[in-house]
Amino acid sequence: MEISEKLQGILTTLPAKPGCYIYHNAEGTIIYVGKAISLKNRVRSYFHSDSSHDAKTRRLVREIVDIEWIVVGSELEALILEMNLIKKHRPKYNIRLKDDKRYPYIKIHLNEPFPIVTVTRQMEEDGSRYFGPYTSAWAVYQTLDVLRRIFPYLTCDREITGLDKRACLYFDIKLCIAPCIGAVDQAGYRQMISDLMEFLSGHSEDIVTRLEAEMQKASEEMRFEKAAAVRDQLKAISSIIERQKIVFASDYKDSDVLAMARTDGEACVQIFFIRGGKLIGREYFILEGTEDTDNQEVMTEFVKQFYTEAANIPEQVMIPEEIKMEEASIISQWLKSKRGGQKVEIFVPKDGQPHELVEMAAENASETLQALRAQWQADAHKQEQALGELQSALKLSAPPNRIECYDVSHTQGVATVGAMVVFEQGVPAKKLYRKFNIDSTSIGAPDDFASMEEMLTRRFKRWRSAEETEPSPGAKKDASFSFLPDLIIIDGGKGQLGRVVKVLEQFGLFDKVPVVGLAKQEEEIFFPHNSQPLILPRHSQGLYLVQRIRDEAHRYGITAHRARRSKQGLASQLDSIPNIGPARRKALLKYFGSMDKIREASVEELTTVKGMNKSAAESIKAHLE
Repeated sequence: MEISEKLQGILTTLPAKPGCYIYHNAEGTIIYVGKAISLKNRVRSYFHSDSSHDAKTRRLVREIVDIEWIVVGSELEALILEMNLIKKHRPKYNIRLKDDKRYPYIKIHLNEPFPIVTVTRQMEEDGSRYFGPYTSAWAVYQTLDVLRRIFPYLTCDREITGLDKRACLYFDIKLCIAPCIGAVDQAGYRQMISDLMEFLSGHSEDIVTRLEAEMQKASEEMRFEKAAAVRDQLKAISSIIERQKIVFASDYKDSDVLAMARTDGEACVQIFFIRGGKLIGREYFILEGTEDTDNQEVMTEFVKQFYTEAANIPEQVMIPEEIKMEEASIISQWLKSKRGGQKVEIFVPKDGQPHELVEMAAENASETLQALRAQWQADAHKQEQALGELQSALKLSAPPNRIECYDVSHTQGVATVGAMVVFEQGVPAKKLYRKFNIDSTSIGAPDDFASMEEMLTRRFKRWRSAEETEPSPGAKKDASFSFLPDLIIIDGGKGQLGRVVKVLEQFGLFDKVPVVGLAKQEEEIFFPHNSQPLILPRHSQGLYLVQRIRDEAHRYGITAHRARRSKQGLASQLDSIPNIGPARRKALLKYFGSMDKIREASVEELTTVKGMNKSAAESIKAHLE
């Protein structure tokens, strides 16, 4: 293949050192991230004879127009950097976990005197203990609902002194052990949290033994209410333990069992979690970008990406086939470092119960993938049906593959925000959503019609600018504004619709871009210059899609409006303080992030902010206190 002069120059300057390489296409988008012991040798190998590459690699190479690289100190550092870059950029030619940014974790806030338990989607180095990731937020909340009945942890934000006169309702219904009124001391509460963590880890034997002794002691001391409470706790624990399948002796190593099923570019990996000899749970994960890639590479990439996200690393990982030989050693080294220096064994079980477990995981992966594909196909059929129904009902020349919906949100004219949401082929394209801050002073009293007109005018000015301006080499067009929609939906009736028609006529687009208004009460669809509304069949897929798009625009607009209103509220409190002008206000909010933090700051801390002096800091303290 011919190599451009630019690429040729890059290839000659590559260092023979470990690091990561990043490939860009003509639009400047990152399309692949890889790591290498020698950047020079690895990157050059892509541009050798095509015959040695698979189809996917040949497609990749044809799209490469620029290469950047990052040199690191070791192969281990390169592996960690590679995983972080893949997670951040999600390049289309990398194998990647589907929706990996949204996996939930259970978080135990151990750095607090009385730890609470929450659900989060971000692990941080903050002293907390995490469990996960899980693929279903619903399943996480179901798990916590069960756990709370066994280990009734705090869910309120009270300051716990043990001196409160009354506990809340949760104490009465046995969903909190009320440290607020001193019903349990800090040591007792933290012991319960420790039991909860052990239970989540699959190690319940010591908990049961200790609780049985506690129940016996309470009974002997004739504290029968306490003994009954512990008895109920033991029953709840036992009922869960009985549902956990015992697969090994209790002293067997904690293990993860991995297996995979594949079809048409999708791969499903099933994981069984074996803890204390019991199967305590299982999760499945979907991988994208696996077409034209062998099983060994897919499993290798999954192991790297999953254990980048995993809160806990077991003693051993069973897999269906060996991972890539050139990566096996560095992955083992990396997992050992993540497990605090303790060895992690990765192996393919050849016989016995471990082998049977891998086969069972493979069977589950296959069934899961089949069920998911059936669901995806049903969803795709519904979307196709909905778009077809809208094409017919609205008399469009083609199915409306790009639909834009607009809504205006405000509180009595304050903090007005216009919302634009985009659906492509019947599904939300959230990267294309945009919000418009509407300056209410420019339109006088609250006026939704004028706000809608301003928003649409700004939107199509951006479109015209994109049409008239030739993008610079490597620059990307803003896909939110550079393309015309196949259909515009306005959240409102005839009045709103009339303003949008006026804007489309100004830009010469009225005959090119169909627009309708959706009235809220009867779900009537209004057309320009037509007093007769259309009512779609009540249970039609077309109506469901229109309602979903309208509701999404409303949700997005309300969220943006609340954020703007909150920001204006913070600013207004500072504006009323002498010596605090726009520059200082902005610097304070940027530095502290909230009014509460500003209020808590000392005079010395306030004076460290850019533009502040002691006099201004004292003025803030005097007014906010």
